[in-house]
Amino acid sequence: MKKILAVIAMIASMAMAVPAMAATNPFMDVPQGHWAYDAVGLLASRGIVSGYPDGAFKGAQPATRYEMASVVARALVAVDADKASKQDLELLKKLVMEFKDELDALGVKVDKLDKRVAVLEDGVGGWKIRGTFMFDAKFANDTDNGQYYYNESNKKNDFEKEQFRLYLTKQIDENTYFYAEYRTGADDAGDDVNGRGDLQHMMWSHLFLDTKLPYDIGFRVGRFTVDFEEEYGLYTDNDAVFGDFRTDGFRLTKQWSNFRATAVVGRNDNLGIDGMNDSGSGTHMTYVLDLNWQPGEKFFAGATGYWFDDDSTPDTAGDLGVKNYGLYAGYKFTPAVELKGIYYFQDLGKDVSGAAYEDSPKAWKAVLDVKQDLLKFTGLWIEYSQQDNTFLGYNDRYSIGGGAYDHVGRNMEYANPYGTSKWWFVKADQQWNDKWSTFIRFANVGYDTAGLDDATEWGLGVGYQYTPAIGFELAYDQVDHGDNGWAVGDPEVARGKDHVVRFRTTINF
Repeated sequence: MKKILAVIAMIASMAMAVPAMAATNPFMDVPQGHWAYDAVGLLASRGIVSGYPDGAFKGAQPATRYEMASVVARALVAVDADKASKQDLELLKKLVMEFKDELDALGVKVDKLDKRVAVLEDGVGGWKIRGTFMFDAKFANDTDNGQYYYNESNKKNDFEKEQFRLYLTKQIDENTYFYAEYRTGADDAGDDVNGRGDLQHMMWSHLFLDTKLPYDIGFRVGRFTVDFEEEYGLYTDNDAVFGDFRTDGFRLTKQWSNFRATAVVGRNDNLGIDGMNDSGSGTHMTYVLDLNWQPGEKFFAGATGYWFDDDSTPDTAGDLGVKNYGLYAGYKFTPAVELKGIYYFQDLGKDVSGAAYEDSPKAWKAVLDVKQDLLKFTGLWIEYSQQDNTFLGYNDRYSIGGGAYDHVGRNMEYANPYGTSKWWFVKADQQWNDKWSTFIRFANVGYDTAGLDDATEWGLGVGYQYTPAIGFELAYDQVDHGDNGWAVGDPEVARGKDHVVRFRTTINF
């Protein structure tokens, strides 16, 4: 019983507030041996409640009924559902009933506490099913002989199930959590699905269990996402420069004060990166190590290493190993203004990039993130990046709607392998009230390649939250790929302008 037990000492003047009809003297000590001491002591030992101001749990010291009631009230306000088990919550309910009169005298509404317990119980023990459904109506046009990059299969207009996802979760106990995600749709992030008609491609994209090992080590096993750029707020919309993939394997996490280490061992990745697609066929082992330091609320820094080791392709395939290293940092000048970025460098097997091409490409980006709290009328995201054209990263980033939409990096595979592309992305979001929102966005890439024109994208939209569960959005977006006259005979090279008007319905349930 070394955990501290928080007790609010009641001054004598509060006795005047005690209802005259109270059946029990609230200043009477709870007798030694009463079950309430054991209950509070157990909750304190499990970290559910905190203790006296001096940090000690005085289990042998008698407490008045008022003091016990204060402990109960504070516990129910501050209890952490991630720590509390169903048995813990049953104990709290029992304590509420025991000290009901004292809680009333303190002005604490017992019915509200009952509701708080019900909410906490709702998060422990039972299965939860949630979901997201996006339906897009897209009306497109183009100047490129009917390619219609915003709509798959050269459709000018299209209605499609953009995204359907079900989330199945269970809080098994205070340390163990299960998560499963079932998905389909045009933007399913992992399969070639068009989102039209009767959908045939469905999958369980995530299946994992989180628990705690000795020495407070977090342990995850199953299929899960590896995306450190998202974890540290290094991108918005779509997508990371590198990362953001799923793997089958294990993850270990350990926190030491302001330092955290995360290690991943996996296989069967779904990395959608040209040159690394074989990693998803089970030919590569994946090793990841992230070291993160955050000494305060303003600053963070760290390093991430990815090692993809080919161990299953024939020896004649050559050296297909990939190593990717990242150094990142961020600083908040104010809670509303943050400067952050990441620098990557790779070591590619000679048969990944080709012997004649750069085998140690680099990429970096810097982001200025300004929240609407500062500017009042808008939030602002300004991102600049550079990457060597043989860098293995995501080239379809900055699209308005994921992989099922056009994007400025569509011609990246035709870029000079000795060049360095330069990217801009700017987005302004406006939240006018709890119903209405708007956005404006701009993206540009210069390929550093003679004859291959820069590509530019811009778009805008307005959103309306009809109910807490249903939202509508009307948006316009355009990508101009340039003339690209040098490749006029190649039908795969994107050229001209493509644009779309999109009406999206989003349902969260």
